[in-house]
Amino acid sequence: MESEKKPSAVSDMGAWAMNVISSVGIIMANKQLMASSGYGFSFATTLTGFHFAVTALVGLVSNATGLSASKHVPLWELLWFSVVANVSIAGMNFSLMLNSVGFYQISKLSMIPVVCVMEWILHNKRYSKEVKMAVVVVVIGVGVCTVTDVKVNAKGFLCACVAVLSTSLQQITIGSLQKKYSIGSFELLSKTAPIQALSLLVLGPFVDYYLNGKFITNYKMSSGAIFFILLSCTLAVFCNVSQYLCIGRFSAVSFQVLGHMKTVCVLTLGWLLFDSEMNFKNISGMVLAVVGMIIYSWAVEAEKKTNAKPSQAKNSLTEEEIRLLKEGVDSTTVKDVELGETKG
Repeated sequence: MESEKKPSAVSDMGAWAMNVISSVGIIMANKQLMASSGYGFSFATTLTGFHFAVTALVGLVSNATGLSASKHVPLWELLWFSVVANVSIAGMNFSLMLNSVGFYQISKLSMIPVVCVMEWILHNKRYSKEVKMAVVVVVIGVGVCTVTDVKVNAKGFLCACVAVLSTSLQQITIGSLQKKYSIGSFELLSKTAPIQALSLLVLGPFVDYYLNGKFITNYKMSSGAIFFILLSCTLAVFCNVSQYLCIGRFSAVSFQVLGHMKTVCVLTLGWLLFDSEMNFKNISGMVLAVVGMIIYSWAVEAEKKTNAKPSQAKNSLTEEEIRLLKEGVDSTTVKDVELGETKG
């Protein structure tokens, strides 16, 4: 049993490490690409369309060369998922545009309880007190180190609600589709990426025009901008694949909780590479968030062991059950003989 668990634990850690490294890397690349001090490429939705186009191309090549197998998933489910995912992307962009950074961070933190409630409603999933406590500690820690000014307006609040609900539903749907159709993470991504790429490349320029008043056709490309777009797309492939891997292996809630490790990494790298401000409030919040993640990992393992105990107790009674079954079989045999004699 131990030899079976070790490879699984190693592969889980590898999937999570890939997600953290690629997510942090893409944020750093996009920061250089989109910042006014960098290349000023302010077309986030269209860039996401490029990401999914490259991901779709990788999936197509993988299927054509036999590295991955294509399994059937109903088209209407793929379309439904793509709509939810695209609404999530647009909602996040609008939320960031219309709200203060503080309220945007609070809306992202609210995804954890929203995912918990949605999984309870959709899948009747329940959580232990330890898991709930760990989630609260993580939320408070990340909130302390990221939330600054908090200003709310009606349009921004509505966009934030749409973004949070659609993103939470998207992450839950990834896991449920993988289980429902016994499909791997990369195979599912290969099916959804072309639909998302096509829709985002068609609608993305108009969404970006609404956000910043500029069309991508008016942007002057440079060799540096092209390099960072290609780097961003490459990292996006690893980020998308690892996201599907992590949600398939863990759960949407675990993905959200552990995902805040990326926030801590981004803040730290921002301080090291881009001279971002780092004060006692940021550091204390990071420490609290990391402690919460450790508690969460412990709570999940404790919950698994608790759930495993009933099955172990059942196995320990096997001999007794066998004895009772034997007695039942013996008594049944006697009755059958007696009935046979009566009939004779």
